[in-house]
Amino acid sequence: MATVDIRRLVKRYGAEEVIHGIDLSIRDGEFISLIGASGCGKSTLLRMIAGLEDISGGTIAIDGREVNDVAPKNRDIAMVFQNYALYPHLSVADNMGFSLKLRDVPKAEIVRAVREAADLLGLTPYLDRMPKALSGGQRQRVAMGRAIVRKPRVFLFDEPLSNLDAKLRVQMRTEIKALQRRLGTTSIYVTHDQIEAMTMSDRIVILNGGRVEQIGAPLDVYDRPANLFVATFIGSPAMNLIKATARRDGDRLFAETDDGLRLPLADHPVTEGAPVTVGVRPEHLNFVSGDTAGALPFAIDLIEPTGHETHVFGRFGRHQVVVIHSERVAETSSAFVAIAPGGVHLFDRATGQRIERS
Repeated sequence: MATVDIRRLVKRYGAEEVIHGIDLSIRDGEFISLIGASGCGKSTLLRMIAGLEDISGGTIAIDGREVNDVAPKNRDIAMVFQNYALYPHLSVADNMGFSLKLRDVPKAEIVRAVREAADLLGLTPYLDRMPKALSGGQRQRVAMGRAIVRKPRVFLFDEPLSNLDAKLRVQMRTEIKALQRRLGTTSIYVTHDQIEAMTMSDRIVILNGGRVEQIGAPLDVYDRPANLFVATFIGSPAMNLIKATARRDGDRLFAETDDGLRLPLADHPVTEGAPVTVGVRPEHLNFVSGDTAGALPFAIDLIEPTGHETHVFGRFGRHQVVVIHSERVAETSSAFVAIAPGGVHLFDRATGQRIERS
């Protein structure tokens, strides 16, 4: 186990800077996910930690030891890739023990380490098989076993589940998290899948254009997104966003759209006339009767039943929104919706930053 400290980290390819002074501290035994859209820099950052990419500026330290100029093999890390990278001519046991063999570890010790890892991963019946005789999930377990036998201080995962089908991804993400908790090894996990990040991580790091937008526990980030990018990136369906202007009517604070829609605000510290963006999670919009306080007319365009919940797409005036309803919804063209208490997020329209309640 180890701490990982990243300070003012920069990566350039020629004159183009793709990582812009990132700071990140990872605690001993923590499971951190790096998440963002394609091209945000998450895999580049992981490869810099691994030593597979040169550092253009800043420092990376593992357990207080700067590793900028340390070769990958000497960083005491192990990496699991998206493609399994198994040797097709070697058995499962030989694949798992190959790195130890290169280090001239005694054969008896290799056999013991491989058996221990195989037992952890449920691979004992397959140790004599060749990779071509395994399923995708079994191959990914072998790749993980190869990393485990090294007993590294840090695990690095680069989208390891992307090649698996949906059912296997769910199974494997559960197994990876349970394994990490059992081993207690510091782990850094790259993914574009927010469900993986939310369900597996102690903290998530949201990247955008080579910069950190927010770092926090998954539910903290979901409940209090730092800005508009995080608000729309985390959550599926995404947060509903409506452009408006802050207004006051006596003690009552609300946001008014250009077509006259009024959305209630709480004790947000905004001035009269300030341009704002109102955010509401789809699950914080509730179907109500028309005479309910705060009821908003809702024109329904499309109803998508998913089984355990229903996604209802429609409009407040000209503003497209989606509602998540926990029950099934009858086919209809209109309804009334109210915002749940505390369900409004407010953002400065100019900066995109969250406006906290007083």
